[in-house]
Parts: sequence; structure tokens; C-alpha cells
Amino acid sequence: QVQLVESGGGLVQAGGSLILSCVASGRTFSSYAMGWFRQAPGKEREFVAGISWSGGSTRYADSVKGRFIISRDNAKKMVYLQMNTLKPEDTAVYYCAASRTTIATMGRNLYDYWGQGTQVTVSS
Repeated sequence: QVQLVESGGGLVQAGGSLILSCVASGRTFSSYAMGWFRQAPGKEREFVAGISWSGGSTRYADSVKGRFIISRDNAKKMVYLQMNTLKPEDTAVYYCAASRTTIATMGRNLYDYWGQGTQVTVSS
């Protein structure tokens, strides 16, 4: 069992930056791939970024490639999402998720555990 808690959301102006954090509980955190998803009002939850169990492999949605960076610290049971050059269309609730697959995966149905989400609002 893995429990996830996100933090770091907030209100930021377009062009600004935020760092989201996700802390995990459970002894086997390092064996899970981790991901960030987001959901805007009236839209489906979509993949943002994923990272393998070791941190050696990452994947990004095209919409955030070059602007967002996912990283993890297995010793601290933390995963991060550095978000740069934010745009109003990045406004959403951001969710941290854990996958038993161990590889950086985009498929929402491949993630087994989810956090409660943190709101990110980007003003124009």
C-alpha cells in the first residue's frame, strides 16, 4: 500500500514557476514508477510526466516537454514536478500517482495509487 500527499500548488502568473512535491508512505516506494497527472474543469485527467523507479527514465506529455521536469528522491520517498514558463492552460488540479510497472508510463489505468491533488492556477 502506498499513500501519496501532494503539496506546492498555488496561484502564479503566466511565465512563472512552481515546484510540486509528493511524499509517499510505504516501505516499497523505490519499486514504483511515479507520475504526475492533471485535470482541468470539464476535462479528462491527463498524463503530465512520469519517472521510472530508479529515476533513470522519464516521459513527458508534448504540452509540457521542455518546460516541466520530474524528479524523485527515493531516500526521502519524494517525487517532484518543477514547472517553468507556466501558461494559463496549465491551470488544473495536479495529482501524484504510483505505478507497480516500475517504468515511466503514460497510461492512467497503469497507476495503482493516487494522491488527493493540489490546485495550480496560472493567471494571464
